Amino acid sequence: MSRAEPLPIRQTTRRQRLREIVPLADSTIYEMEQRGEFPRRFALTPRCVVWDLGEVQAWLAARRSKPVLRAPGPDVKQRRARPVREQDREPGSASTAG
Repeated sequence: MSRAEPLPIRQTTRRQRLREIVPLADSTIYEMEQRGEFPRRFALTPRCVVWDLGEVQAWLAARRSKPVLRAPGPDVKQRRARPVREQDREPGSASTAG
């Protein structure tokens, strides 16, 4: 009977330290985990979840080497509340009283 080799002990980090390392909201991290874009947490106990610090650091290094493109701005003309309307006059055409 052969024994399975033990896994190497790796350093983990809890939520508070993760927030110091990765300045993202908990909800953003959770959504990224669900999409497979962020390292998954795992439970040490029923009330304690941790992340593998090596995986988080590797994720940060990958993000640094390949920046994420900015999302396009919203089209404010399509807003339902307070839509931006076209100006009736050209700028500078307003008459001044004098």
